[in-house]
Amino acid sequence: MTGGLVEGRPEQVTDALCYHGEGPVWAPTWGGLRWVDLLAGDVLTLRADRTVERMHVGDVAAFLRPRAQGGWVVATERGLARADGPDGIPTPWFDLWDDPSVRMNDGGVDGAGRLWCGTMGYDRVPGTARLYRVDATGDVTVVVPDVTISNGIDLSPDRRLAYYDDTPTGRTDVFDVVDGELTNRRPFVAHATGHPDGLTVDSAGNVWVALNGAGRVRCYSPAAELLAEVTLPVRLTTACTLGGEDLRDLYVTTSRENLDDPEPEAGAVFRVRVAVPGQAVRAFAG
Repeated sequence: MTGGLVEGRPEQVTDALCYHGEGPVWAPTWGGLRWVDLLAGDVLTLRADRTVERMHVGDVAAFLRPRAQGGWVVATERGLARADGPDGIPTPWFDLWDDPSVRMNDGGVDGAGRLWCGTMGYDRVPGTARLYRVDATGDVTVVVPDVTISNGIDLSPDRRLAYYDDTPTGRTDVFDVVDGELTNRRPFVAHATGHPDGLTVDSAGNVWVALNGAGRVRCYSPAAELLAEVTLPVRLTTACTLGGEDLRDLYVTTSRENLDDPEPEAGAVFRVRVAVPGQAVRAFAG
C-alpha cells in the first residue's frame, strides 16, 4: 500500500554501519542528516557525497537536536551534552538521574523550544521510565510518569497535538497541548503488527510511525486512517524523519540488535520519496 503518498521503493543510502541505528534528524545547520548508533554511543552524519562521519560521545547516544543559538545537543546515557557549532564536540551539561538501570532513549523538542527526554530501563521493567521536559536553563519536569519504553514524540503542525509511543502498549497515543502542557492522553492508533518506535509528523499533520519488528513504516492521517505503508528489507525499523532540501525524503534508521539471523542490510539507513513534506526541525532553546 502506498496511497499515493509514497513515490517508488526505499533506497539504501548507507552501508549497514550501525548496531542500533536510531533518532534521525534533518537539520540544515549541520548539513543534512544526523542519527545515532545508540548503544555504541556514536553520532553519525551523512555528507552530500554519501560518506558518513562518526563521532563518539559516550556510552550511549540516544537522540540529538540542533540548538537555537547554534551547535547541537545530544542525550547521553543519563544526561545531556551540548556542542557549539555544527560540528563541535559535545561536552557534558548535566545528568537528569543517577540510577544506572535506566538510560535515555528517544526525544524531541516542544513548541517552546524545550527538550523532551524519554527514557527506558535496561531490563524494561514496566513503569520505571519517564518522559522529562528540560527547559533552556536546565530545569527538569516529569511530564509523563510510569512509562516503560519512551519512544517517538512529535507535534502536529499547529502545535495543538502531540503524538507519542510508549512501545509496549502497542499504541501510538495523542495528547492535547494546552499552554505548553501535555493533557488528555488517549489512544490514536493501536498497531496490529510490529512495535511502535520512532515517529515523525509531516506538514499536513500525517503521522509516520516506524514499526520495529515488522520492517515497516506506516503513515496515518490526523483522523487515524491508514494512508500509506513503506516496507523495508529488514525487520528492525527503528525511527524515521523527513528531510532533504524540500523535506520530502523519508529517512528510516534500522537495527541489528539481538538478531538471531543477521540480515545484510540491518543497520543501514534507507530513503524513499514521499508526496507531502515534513516540518522544519524545532531547535532546542538551551
